[in-house]
Amino acid sequence: MRHCINCCVQLFPEDTHKQQVACQGGPHHSHQACPTCKGENKILFRVDGKQMNLLAVLEVRTEGNENWGGFLRFRKGKRCSLVFGLIIMTLVMASYILSGAHQELLISSPFHYGGFPSNPSVMDGENPSDVKEHHYQPSVNNISYVKDYPSIKLIIDSIAARIEFTTRQLPDLQDLKRQELHMFSVIPSKFLPTSKSPCWYEEFSGRNTTDPYLTNSYVLYSKRFRSTFDALRKVFWGHLSHAQGKHFRLRCLPHFYIIGQPKCGTTDLYDRLRLHPEVKFSAIKEPHWWTRKRFGIVRLRDGLRDRYPVEDYLDLFDLAAHQIHQGLQAASAEQPSKMNKIIIGEASASTMWDNNAWTFFYDNSTDGEPPFLTQDFIHAFQPEAKLIVMLRDPVERLYSDYLYFASSNKSADDFHEKVTEALQLFENCMLDYSLRACVYNNTLNNAMPVRLQVGLYAVYLLDWLTVFSKEQFLILRLEDHASNVKYTMHKVFQFLNLGPLSEKQEALMTKNPASNTRRPEDRSLGPMWPITQKILREFYGPFNTKLAQVLDDEAFAWKTT
Repeated sequence: MRHCINCCVQLFPEDTHKQQVACQGGPHHSHQACPTCKGENKILFRVDGKQMNLLAVLEVRTEGNENWGGFLRFRKGKRCSLVFGLIIMTLVMASYILSGAHQELLISSPFHYGGFPSNPSVMDGENPSDVKEHHYQPSVNNISYVKDYPSIKLIIDSIAARIEFTTRQLPDLQDLKRQELHMFSVIPSKFLPTSKSPCWYEEFSGRNTTDPYLTNSYVLYSKRFRSTFDALRKVFWGHLSHAQGKHFRLRCLPHFYIIGQPKCGTTDLYDRLRLHPEVKFSAIKEPHWWTRKRFGIVRLRDGLRDRYPVEDYLDLFDLAAHQIHQGLQAASAEQPSKMNKIIIGEASASTMWDNNAWTFFYDNSTDGEPPFLTQDFIHAFQPEAKLIVMLRDPVERLYSDYLYFASSNKSADDFHEKVTEALQLFENCMLDYSLRACVYNNTLNNAMPVRLQVGLYAVYLLDWLTVFSKEQFLILRLEDHASNVKYTMHKVFQFLNLGPLSEKQEALMTKNPASNTRRPEDRSLGPMWPITQKILREFYGPFNTKLAQVLDDEAFAWKTT
């Protein structure tokens, strides 16, 4: 009867295979790599030539047909060997637990122990209620990730060394028209002088039995919008203008846009601002038309659908247009030149940053940078548009974004590993392309497991400032909004030239609880690990510094939040 038990134990990753146990011949004191596990972070047992990667399993197999007597004789003859093997396994388990390395006992991570490609010269390669002080507790997992920090720091340094904020080349108007012929044929170059919002009348050729929203893509592709359009149908014919036997409908674009960023409190700002009687928003809070729907994108992973025409987007402002039309009709008889005070807003948080569709529709430039951006088209029609941006510490923004969009297995460990993977991918791009090319790289953005690029505020803002003036922006911080909602809302009112509110209206607007706060199940997960926070602070640091310089406000450096 022959029993073969081989054990290969790696106790400490940084001291690879210095301690091994081979049950056949006693301890090996050689420091050479173990041929059994080939350098992997595993605990392997070889039983009769079979590898097993479990600590608490020991299979003993006999050759031939053995009876119970043989088995008993085996127990008497090999009891010491078995006891010795069990003692070794117990000591191994205890050493892993006591050393704080039990995370690596069963889980092997591709990001541990210097597995990052880095600088080739060095290596061969949310909302208001979410803003609060975190009290971190030390953990075994966090201690393990600290060991990875030197490798990750090399990646961050490699990225920082390649950061260059360059001025983009602007397309001319004729190039824009060639890209969007239909849009330019629908939206006029001039708007009604008596409306603060950009509005105009266009002929409606349908009959009174015609459904004006029959082909609207927002209705066709989303059941949740159908009730909204049912309400619009009921009042549509009562808000047409009639002249010379023709019907005319008022069309409008937004006077202002809340353009970003996601998980920075835009929903809370939207919910409060729409309580002002002079403000009317689109029928859908976030149409995402400029960035996605006009390209036929609902979800990129689902592929492209039919493009949503500009008429479908304009339909979303019909409720506001009806009220503006009524005001214009009433004023025409008494004060024809009186300005209508109603302003229209739109709050798609993707407008500032999401240009992922450009690679599908625009000719690729030689340097990998998009030839056209969303702001180029908005400016072509609305050079006087007002733009509101709500930002927060990008480190906290990313964690909030992760908790909101991740579907399963959410944890501080998972977030840390996704961050390190995203940094690696971003560095790989920066080795070959410019900062702007990587920020707007659709393939990279879809590959990164967390939306690291959304927090690069300075890159996006500088590109917007190439077409809009700084005076057309109101840039807010979520941290300030969370601490003083009343002050923030007054700044918004002043920026939009809105009329004053009554005490009751103002109290309702400022005392309502925050919108779109972190879910209870996400709160229970706790904060990110301190080492993850340190890594992200170092990555976002140069971008925050640039943003603070552009805005001449050190608060946007988020050195203390």
